[in-house]
Amino acid sequence: MFCQFEQENDWAKADMDWDKLRIFHAVADAGSLTHAGDALHLSQSAVSRQIRALEESLNTTLFHRHARGLILTEQGELLFDATRSMNKRLEAAAARIRDSEEEVFGELRITTTTGFGTLWLAPRLPKLYEQYPDLKIDLMLEERVLDLPMREADVAIRMKEPSQADLIRKRLMSVRMRLYATNSYLEQNGTPQTPEELGAHRLICQSLNSIQVAAGATLVQHLMTYDIPNVFTVNNYFGVLQGVLNNIGIGVLPDYVTEDFPDLVRVLPDLESGEVPVFLAYPEELRQSKRISAFRDFVQEEIFAHRRKIRETQAVS
Repeated sequence: MFCQFEQENDWAKADMDWDKLRIFHAVADAGSLTHAGDALHLSQSAVSRQIRALEESLNTTLFHRHARGLILTEQGELLFDATRSMNKRLEAAAARIRDSEEEVFGELRITTTTGFGTLWLAPRLPKLYEQYPDLKIDLMLEERVLDLPMREADVAIRMKEPSQADLIRKRLMSVRMRLYATNSYLEQNGTPQTPEELGAHRLICQSLNSIQVAAGATLVQHLMTYDIPNVFTVNNYFGVLQGVLNNIGIGVLPDYVTEDFPDLVRVLPDLESGEVPVFLAYPEELRQSKRISAFRDFVQEEIFAHRRKIRETQAVS
């Protein structure tokens, strides 16, 4: 404990040169003096001198040197955590500065689930590009919740309310998981009229071991109580949809897919999941971002259009 205090005291006294920290961060990130030098447009010897000078100023060793590259020491890990946080904060500041008063341009990093991203968001992005052709979108599709305050992404659309602090949250809509099949599949295999008749069909769904919303997993667990012997599992809803469209069986899918795939037929209308809230969230520090505002407004307009279409369809029927 005393040694740790001495170490922290040495660090506090050290001349934390910004340029040396920038070079250290590049080396730690690349794991190589050569690769860091290439990224920084510096020679390997220049990078090495800066790292040595930083280690001397901190009175510690930041890297273990190996033939295959560099590995951070415990002290190096501590400093890398700090420079990584600093780097993300600087990126956030730069993003705010780049935001124009009049125009929307620059990089927008969006994260959402694989299912929602592929089935709902991506097909609508051409409309967003028509409005803002200078926008550069980086769409990250994964079930892992990225850390918005640490700038792993700029904006998120998630199937539950984000719990991270310092976020602006907006509820967009609600989703329910339902059973769907194609007309051709049902013509060939018949339409089940009761849950018990599902046993004569192949069920397509997400594996219970996959990361998914609790309501979807609960529905699948309920369906399994009807003794369905033939089940085809996929780890995301895009895969489930492909199985349904190719007539493999009856699939558990989010209800928003019917807008873009109107030929899908709902099966057993009384069976559905609980309500799944869909939230849009972004860091408080990006409140004034023109890119965020443009994306938020675009998503809301698309959802309003979807709701109008549903009301019009119901009025006609």
